[in-house]
Amino acid sequence: MRVAHPSRAALAIAKDAPLLELTDVKVAYGGIKALKGISLRVFPGEVVAMIGANGAGKTTTLKTIMGLLPLAGGTVKLAGRSLAEDVTEKRVADGISLAPEGRAIFPNLTVLENLELGAYLHRDTKAMKETIEDVTALFPRLGERMKQEGGTLSGGEQQMLAIGRALMARPQLLLLDEPSLGIAPKLVQQIFRAIAEIARSGVTILLVEQNTRIALATSQRAYVLRTGEIALEGEAKALASNPEIQAAYLGG
Repeated sequence: MRVAHPSRAALAIAKDAPLLELTDVKVAYGGIKALKGISLRVFPGEVVAMIGANGAGKTTTLKTIMGLLPLAGGTVKLAGRSLAEDVTEKRVADGISLAPEGRAIFPNLTVLENLELGAYLHRDTKAMKETIEDVTALFPRLGERMKQEGGTLSGGEQQMLAIGRALMARPQLLLLDEPSLGIAPKLVQQIFRAIAEIARSGVTILLVEQNTRIALATSQRAYVLRTGEIALEGEAKALASNPEIQAAYLGG
């Protein structure tokens, strides 16, 4: 994968500084406090997982990072710069992409058209062609179905398309929301091999995943969310062997 669009300078980050930093982030839906003060950091080149039960605030966190939900308190920073004034389009231009829960592809558009929409901020024809080549090398099934409508793909293929579309902007930070949800186990393994390849290319990844075992196996660090708060955090291997995590999420 090619990282960062050629028209965008790489984000300047001080040594040992986080690429993404959330500090005491609060979000509310009406009177319901969805996030009660989330603080987390993701460093360049890392894969960091967020795990937890449904309703813990994982998807809300990703939507907040993308500017799809307003902050009720706290700060979100990218490469040390506050995103408070940035709309979603500006965040995408600055290097953040989201593959959302449920995939949200355009069912009546072809695979190629879906991918091209992912590069809507970067209409450089050469760069777009190169990135499509990268995406189809990562997901050969998409290359075989470029003229097929997105709605006719299997669930696993649609997830590949959602990730591929997010990669079309050449992000430095990729947010993945439940990439294994509703997908056959064989394709889940293929998708997570691709995620590992994306990470090896230098893209930083924040992963929300209901399959705790594969999430911890894929990431270096993880945060455990519980009712809008960070309950645990640490190295992924240590969390995988934590009796509380094993009992709650790994069937141990």
